[in-house]
Amino acid sequence: MGRSGLELSRLGLGTLGFGRDTDVHEARELVIQYAEAGGNWLDTSDEYSGGESERILGQVLAQLPDAGRGLLVATKSGGCPGEPRRYNSSRTHLLSALDASLGRLGRDHIDLWQLQVRDPLTPIDESLAAADYAISSGRVRYVGVSNYSGWQLAESVTWQRAIPARTDVVANQVEYSLVQRGIEREVAPAAANFGVGIIAWSPLGRGVLTGKYRRGTPADSRGSSSRMPAFIDRYLAEEPRRIVDAVCTAADGLGIAPLEVALSWVRDRPGVTSAIVGPRTTAQLAAILQAEEIELPFEIRAVLDEISMPDSDYPEAGWSQPSASSQETV
Repeated sequence: MGRSGLELSRLGLGTLGFGRDTDVHEARELVIQYAEAGGNWLDTSDEYSGGESERILGQVLAQLPDAGRGLLVATKSGGCPGEPRRYNSSRTHLLSALDASLGRLGRDHIDLWQLQVRDPLTPIDESLAAADYAISSGRVRYVGVSNYSGWQLAESVTWQRAIPARTDVVANQVEYSLVQRGIEREVAPAAANFGVGIIAWSPLGRGVLTGKYRRGTPADSRGSSSRMPAFIDRYLAEEPRRIVDAVCTAADGLGIAPLEVALSWVRDRPGVTSAIVGPRTTAQLAAILQAEEIELPFEIRAVLDEISMPDSDYPEAGWSQPSASSQETV
């Protein structure tokens, strides 16, 4: 993970659906299947299903003393769904949320604790001081952030490295896929500059890169549920559909599934340590794990890069010196 000593498998098992789409028995089967395939870390949050995701994960790990002992657990704090203050990264809230997460998970420490979203009402030094205390008290092993922009990541890392005794920020968990490459403008360059690892969430473009939405919304998909349509709709527009078509064409040519193409592309991007997958069934996880055998040919990767290239302009793309005839004082 970046320049740290933390080692994560290239795919992480996400638990967003635990407690909502997946009960404890199905969750147990997913964790066993994932661990047996060589996966070593599980991602959750105190926001997911109002904390039920953490609670179910804790139950599953308690039932798997052998397999569970080697699995790393990552969770996130700072979100306050349903409260007037949507995000709260104050010291009081973060440390209280951490203790609550530990209780639900049935653990004495979190392997990777992430500040879920930058809280505009709390100074970053206060939030990071809470992270320092979490480390020094033994409740956390590593600290990361989530959904931080390039400048927010740079600010956090620089503040922590100003004094050697502070804990380093080792990861930024951000959305990244062929239909969402926004992090390449500033987040990925900042992460590379500071040696911070990138964890990609929703590497399948919220499910659209599997190709299942090409001819409508399947009845059993998240897009058809009462909770998730807005989460999917933005990737059903014309431009994302063009990218999905290219992924499906590449998959047909290679004789593999579209999700294998899309996941392999993200997994092997510069700076990406791990990509989080969130299957609801063991059959879906089995299909996802097939991607570990795939290495995309250079020609196909180049075509996908070109088709999905995000817009980039000043200042992300740099500044070019104007011609002598049009030079002005800047």
